[in-house]
Amino acid sequence: MRRFRSTVVQIDLDAIRHNVRTTKPADAELMAVVKADAYGHGDARVTRAALEAGATWIGVALVEEGIRLRDAGIDAPILVLSEFPPGSERDALAARLTPTLYTTDGLDRLVAAARDLGASPGVHVKVDTGMHRVGLYPPESVSEFAALVGAAGFELEGLWTHFALAESDDEGTTKQLRWLLAAADGLRARGTRPRYLHAANSAGALRFPEAHLDVVRVGAAAYGLDPGGGIGPRAGLRPALRWVSTVTLVHRLPAGERVSYGWTYELGRDANVATVPVGYEDGYARALSNAADVLIRGRRYRVSGTVTMDQLLVDCGDDEVRPGDEVVLIGDQGAERITAEEVAGHMGTIGYEVVTTISERVPREYRG
Repeated sequence: MRRFRSTVVQIDLDAIRHNVRTTKPADAELMAVVKADAYGHGDARVTRAALEAGATWIGVALVEEGIRLRDAGIDAPILVLSEFPPGSERDALAARLTPTLYTTDGLDRLVAAARDLGASPGVHVKVDTGMHRVGLYPPESVSEFAALVGAAGFELEGLWTHFALAESDDEGTTKQLRWLLAAADGLRARGTRPRYLHAANSAGALRFPEAHLDVVRVGAAAYGLDPGGGIGPRAGLRPALRWVSTVTLVHRLPAGERVSYGWTYELGRDANVATVPVGYEDGYARALSNAADVLIRGRRYRVSGTVTMDQLLVDCGDDEVRPGDEVVLIGDQGAERITAEEVAGHMGTIGYEVVTTISERVPREYRG
């Protein structure tokens, strides 16, 4: 389909490659986590760039995400980060997706599917060391569960956990790591040595060298998003996403006029007010109304009035603004930059949510 609308997300694949090289330890492999369509960046393109930069594993949240990557020609190992949902096991194994296990029910379903297909997959057992989302708990039960995995004829290829607050809680993160290592020691005492131990997410990879183990799982950092506390910028990560639109109309309005739904913004002086074709249906949240800035001609201007479904308004004062001028919602323009984290601050959330909620109706363009 031809594209007529000027609102677009631009993805810099060279930035993805740079971030992967920056976060990959010299002594460990790197798993690029591309769940949620690579955090809104486009999973197939990002996956290829990450593999080119040295990633050897890919992580996804859903079986469907893994199958889509296989259909796109991705041949690298793909770990599904939760157990296969009931009924998906045959399709997942046929697509050579690596299973995560942590319940006997999940193991039994995998055994049945593997028997039907004549498959014998390597599996990764996830240990709950304090996140309490999914995983085998308590960690001391790992040896017993591993025995069941072995009895089923599966190789225990990996043992892993996930940090809850690696960006700021050193004590808690160290405790989680110790629990995982203790579980691994228990397995070794019984003669089982998983090929891969992994614990570090983006923040863990950047802040805890001792947590690198055999693989680091990098999501946010691969996209140049800050894992928290300014870690990303200090590490030299480069944001890969730039979200832009254009001015479509400019009105010269007198002081006292109120604009957009609810008339929540009143002009304090005569002003040029620009219309920009992007709104909450595109993922630019209503919470940004009268709060966030955009860039036009290298200067910051406030989003003025309520963000509507398809458009927003910008008070440009007396500055000259014309239809066709580029408008930056996230990214650089001249010497100015608006980050996903800045936008997230106005919404009371994190940069991850901002980029993953940019709608599919906003086209993605790639460079690099």
